[in-house]
Amino acid sequence: MDRLVIASGNKGKIREIKEILKDLPLQVVSMKELGFIPEFDEKGATFSENAMIKAKTLSSVTEGIILADDSGLEIDFLNGAPGIFTSRFAGEGTSQEEKNNKIINLLKGIDKKYRTARFVCAIAVVSEDFSFTVEDSVEGIISEEPRGNAGFGYDPIFFVPEYGKTFAELPEEIKNKISHRAKALEKLKQKLSDIYFKNQV
Repeated sequence: MDRLVIASGNKGKIREIKEILKDLPLQVVSMKELGFIPEFDEKGATFSENAMIKAKTLSSVTEGIILADDSGLEIDFLNGAPGIFTSRFAGEGTSQEEKNNKIINLLKGIDKKYRTARFVCAIAVVSEDFSFTVEDSVEGIISEEPRGNAGFGYDPIFFVPEYGKTFAELPEEIKNKISHRAKALEKLKQKLSDIYFKNQV
């Protein structure tokens, strides 16, 4: 069985990726499980470029299929910010609560119709035989206050109108079907399945 290594230390993200890819004939492990904690120089101009930088960086120190993602929040009223700077939008070393509060404060008093946003996820895969990226997104609205205790990151302030809940209020099985990462992972899963079974013929 081939090994797929996730270039992330985020427990929530790793759990989500493992759950969605569990049906693939791959041994899915995180870089932390293997003892790798490389420094990623994310200087790309897009989510896809940053994902590929991370995947190639980890592939230089370990074997197997390397999976890396770069995801973030784009808010229309803020001209697409925080975008690729999502993780450090409120400054280095700030808590997620501080990051959420900064966005809430920036949109304070703004009408609901102008609070539109989306989560974007790009995933890069690198191996000796192939490399590619996939990308997808999910639309929502920035809530006026954090809601819910599930999920991670900006989930408590990302409201999904169709369900009347934030990502942090949705059951994991629903989030894992509609999230940006879930949708990108489904594209990835299809591509890897095609590649894997083609290679087994």
